[in-house]
Amino acid sequence: MRVSHKGFTLLELLIVIAILAILSAVTIIVLNPAELLKKARDSQRISDLSTIKTALGYWIVSTSSPVLSDDDTNDCQDGTDPDILFTHKTGLTNPTNWTIDANTAQTTGGAGWIEVNLNSLIGGTPIAKFPIDPSNSGPTAAGDNDLYYTYACHRGNVTFELNANMESQFYKQGGPGDVESKDGGDWTTIYEEGTAVNLLPSTSSAGYYLGE
Repeated sequence: MRVSHKGFTLLELLIVIAILAILSAVTIIVLNPAELLKKARDSQRISDLSTIKTALGYWIVSTSSPVLSDDDTNDCQDGTDPDILFTHKTGLTNPTNWTIDANTAQTTGGAGWIEVNLNSLIGGTPIAKFPIDPSNSGPTAAGDNDLYYTYACHRGNVTFELNANMESQFYKQGGPGDVESKDGGDWTTIYEEGTAVNLLPSTSSAGYYLGE
């Protein structure tokens, strides 16, 4: 009795390989790994600013005379413009009537890029360090994304604002998860968080987010 051994022909193998290649290409196009990574980083940015806001809010209500910077009198706004714009990214351009204070340190003891001493709280700081942007890139030419965080404060009102730039089409202005134009701030292409989202300059006077 003869046993018949059947297998794939070369043509059938080529067809299967072609189908797999097409499916792989379609999957890459649909999923768009680069966009997914941008979206993940944007989610981190939103979480980071929320974490900072919560920590500073807790510090404000837990401190008898809260000071929102190392030199509150000179650093924080108490008029039309803040004196200092704080960031962890070096090399940024000073906007009109502003001076940028760039500090790469993340310490919560008052010497970090946000000059608030969370360590002075009874029980210690609620966060281990002040987060920085996951990409931490820029400044770049106009049309590119500058990815870093900024901070400003108001002395009299004891309020503050935090900014971040979104890079995914999902979270950017006009996207399905748009957080830039729907955050209540005065800058529609930058994510604004904090207890007063109109302290930092709008697009009319800003030069530190060159990509917007």
